[in-house]
Amino acid sequence: MDTLGDTNHRIAPAAPAPLHQFSVPLSATLRGVRLARLLAVEQLREWGVLLDPARLVVAELAANAALHGHVPGRSFRVALSVTAPGTLRVELTDARGDQLPTRVRPSPGAELAESGYGLLLVEELSDRWGVRHGPVPCKTVWAELDLV
Repeated sequence: MDTLGDTNHRIAPAAPAPLHQFSVPLSATLRGVRLARLLAVEQLREWGVLLDPARLVVAELAANAALHGHVPGRSFRVALSVTAPGTLRVELTDARGDQLPTRVRPSPGAELAESGYGLLLVEELSDRWGVRHGPVPCKTVWAELDLV
């Protein structure tokens, strides 16, 4: 079974030079997740970018970074960039490059779990998303939203 990193690494387009950039390291805790969302909202407002669905994508990716990418004593990094012709790129880098997300769809009739739907939400809300390996030992989960 291919991981999302394998599939999306092959199809990820080269990113144009950003018009706007923002990046900050945060603790891989619930507080860090909350700060990621709040800082992203403020940055998007400053850039004049619509908040939704970007803030939901940031919240889900930050929660995954803190939950699944947590290594004691290591932070995660949230990065936002706006490129021409109008793409918002959200990136969350964590210290668990060995643990890649996999595409999981609930089977019809299966009992629904209480959690585990964050990446399905990211997939529905974003235009493109995937995983980039490195620098070792890290990975970056990214999502792009077309603004135009």
